[in-house]
Amino acid sequence: MAQCITCGTELHPERAKKYNYCMSPECQEKNAKGLTMVAVGMNKAAEELMILDEHTREDLASGKYRDQRRGSFGTSAAGPGPAPRATTPSGRPAAGAKPRPKKPSPELAPAPRPWTPRQERLALIYNEQGLRPAEIAEKLGVTPYMASQIVLAARKRAKR
Repeated sequence: MAQCITCGTELHPERAKKYNYCMSPECQEKNAKGLTMVAVGMNKAAEELMILDEHTREDLASGKYRDQRRGSFGTSAAGPGPAPRATTPSGRPAAGAKPRPKKPSPELAPAPRPWTPRQERLALIYNEQGLRPAEIAEKLGVTPYMASQIVLAARKRAKR
């Protein structure tokens, strides 16, 4: 019969299958080891947590749990944009700084859509099934950006 490594009491056979110490608080405190948890997926509704063991470490290092949205929607690095304006510490334009030209107001007529009504229906169905824009794009033969634009436009029209 197995015995506790700390106090020497006899262990229940089922407990002895996994543990070499008893359930007394002193033995638990001395021998129990905590688990390191890691969040590998997260959204508004839930988190996917895993025990950080050697296998999970290898998966993390290989990029298995990378943020899949980054491939579809770009990275957080700043891209080329307008040059920063010279401003005073209070945020006002510095002396001699040229004012930015105002953007023309958008037209009221909607721009023509470069996708078909069939693509729009399919994109909505795929979106309702939980597919990501990159997956929808692959099925429709368009870019991930176009897939997200199709879904957004269809939702906007459905609200009217």
